[in-house]
Amino acid sequence: MSSASPESVRTPRLRVAPSPTGDPHVGTAYVSIFDLAFARQQGGTFILRIEDTDRTRFQEDSEQQLYDTLHWLGLDWAEGPDKGGPFAPYKQSERLDTYRPYVDQLIADGHAYYCWCSSERLKEMREVQQKTKQPTGYDRMCLGKTKEERSQLPGFNETPVVRMLVPDDVPLAFDDLIMGPTKAPKPDDQVILKADGFPTYHLAVVVDDHLMEITHVVRGQEWISSTPKHILLNQWLGWEPPQFAHIPLLRDEKKAKISKRKSPWAKLTWFRDEGYLPEALVNFLALQGHPPIIEDDGTERETFSFEEFSKNFAWHKINPAGAVFNLDKLLWLNGHYMRELSEQDLAQRLLPFLQRAGAMPEPASLPELGRLNELVPLIQTRINLLTEAAALVAPFYVADDELEIADDARKQLKESAPQVLDAAIAALEPISGAIGNPDGSGREWTTERLESELRAAIVDGLGIKPRLAFGPIRTAVSGQRVSPPLFESMEILGKASTIARLKALRATL
Repeated sequence: MSSASPESVRTPRLRVAPSPTGDPHVGTAYVSIFDLAFARQQGGTFILRIEDTDRTRFQEDSEQQLYDTLHWLGLDWAEGPDKGGPFAPYKQSERLDTYRPYVDQLIADGHAYYCWCSSERLKEMREVQQKTKQPTGYDRMCLGKTKEERSQLPGFNETPVVRMLVPDDVPLAFDDLIMGPTKAPKPDDQVILKADGFPTYHLAVVVDDHLMEITHVVRGQEWISSTPKHILLNQWLGWEPPQFAHIPLLRDEKKAKISKRKSPWAKLTWFRDEGYLPEALVNFLALQGHPPIIEDDGTERETFSFEEFSKNFAWHKINPAGAVFNLDKLLWLNGHYMRELSEQDLAQRLLPFLQRAGAMPEPASLPELGRLNELVPLIQTRINLLTEAAALVAPFYVADDELEIADDARKQLKESAPQVLDAAIAALEPISGAIGNPDGSGREWTTERLESELRAAIVDGLGIKPRLAFGPIRTAVSGQRVSPPLFESMEILGKASTIARLKALRATL
């Protein structure tokens, strides 16, 4: 229980400490970004700790989701439950024996006391306080009483909790790395040990942060009111408190704190399932609190790698007001990162989404994967989410006689559609569909040739404006109003499929 070494000589150690109570919250990633950026910049350590003392809300699969989503974002930790480390275990439920001696010390020193009040009694107390407009908080009925003395009074519970004895002159002001000098409201006598023997968050976080030598605690501004309690516990136990950095809250379009109950995008898994790239989400979350990078000429740059962010990171730059969560901005960033990917990388990222949507076979054969590699350059500039690729790609993996023509595509066909399809078939049938030589020479069924012949037959031959000329062909080939570039698509499909699809649509008109 010795005091840690002075802050000035301690290598930064930062932690994120989520609770496994359902889908991981986007706020966990948000905090982790600032933790990891500062740790990398300062040559420090980033730690993952699982705070699972809330057994009523605990969900078995949530812990693995935390690992998976943080790894997906590239926010990797040096120590944690899955990796071990010098301060293991990193899961609070496996550290229960750690906390009791500190509770006993606080009781012995007069800083904490047993409380036998039943939940019914506490509820009635709060209701009276609210009706009479008194400050809410525990009324200290149990303070200074033995179990026997307390049992003679109403609302007695056989198994006690332990509460802090918060002094009237508790210091409420503290220095925050982001907020500067900050004052919190006066806390009441917080429960630090529950009736089931589990510590509450407030005790466990202070003990674990000290024992794991955490130097900086980064958390949302909703925790400001708890900071005096945590500083007090550190002082009572003879420890130097960590430095605190309370980051701005993530807010929805109504400027309310985002919640998993109201917003599907408060869940980290939502972004992965919707087809966002991890690079874009990390960049976006960094911008929620931290300003863009300022170039040498004074211009702002909103797109940056995590390495750049870490290099430019500073606590004082964080805007305490924060930003409203703007999904349009995230979509724009995602499109930017989508176009920055190599074609091979994008193909690999698209594959599981295409297979999940049924747009590609699973497992895919080598020729099917080869066709995807040909398609990627055609769709890379047309999608902003990985999930948007399925509709564009699916027509290339469906049998010609099973291609469905979408209703909106059929409805927009003009009276000239039969004429256009007849002219297209006549123009394309003389072109050889042979694959040519291994070096690529000797091929006739190429993008350039197809465009040249169709323009001659339809724009010049039928006198139809270029903007309207190829709609029926697009519909026949893809079944959609919108598709990847038409002539490139026809080259990838090959002569047999293209002609078969043109004839199939023509037969229905």
